[in-house]
Amino acid sequence: MSDEIKKGVIVEFDFSVAPGAEILYKAAEDLLNEYEIPFSPRIEAQYLVGGNYLGGLTDYFNVVKTKRTAAKAAKDLAETFADELSKRIPECVDQDFRDFANFLISRKTKVVVATRADFGAIADAFADLTPNPDFTLYQETSSAYGTVKWDDWRRASVANRLRSMRVLAVAGSGLGVKSALLAGMGAVAVANDHVAYQDYSGADEIFDKLNLATAKRIAHIIRV
Repeated sequence: MSDEIKKGVIVEFDFSVAPGAEILYKAAEDLLNEYEIPFSPRIEAQYLVGGNYLGGLTDYFNVVKTKRTAAKAAKDLAETFADELSKRIPECVDQDFRDFANFLISRKTKVVVATRADFGAIADAFADLTPNPDFTLYQETSSAYGTVKWDDWRRASVANRLRSMRVLAVAGSGLGVKSALLAGMGAVAVANDHVAYQDYSGADEIFDKLNLATAKRIAHIIRV
């Protein structure tokens, strides 16, 4: 089977496997506490989630009338998030995830792990998977807070020589599900209490985590 027609699964690793929602919230909370600006889950959901860092922080900074610079805050937040992910991801590449990836690979399905973490810091964690040509680490460059946009899913697909209609997205939020559907992909989700308020309609299934059992369900969904 050629790469051009291969089926694929793109895993939004930062939010569906790693605890990215919690890491990002803590990073934003620490930053805004340093600025002496109020922050809470409600404020996060109202001003930040789903938009880009700069736009959301600009809107919120205008509301609280701070003299702080939103552009610097956005840059610092993105960097802190990536740094913390880089520290946490290795512990998330457990046997359950390896079983998940290896099962799909055995079904001739390309598995793409999309992450904003530093590849140099996480490479060893994936060392037993990356030699397989059907497993790929993909550098996600999205500036969206807590999710990725439809064009981010599409870029990940094109960069890995996959057709959107033959890709299943594994999202870590309801917003991730929606953006994957807009990109022309099917989608499943991994539930997370931090974003449980979001609408997951459109997902083929919602899982607690990725493991061998969920890989088998995904194989059934994409018919491999």
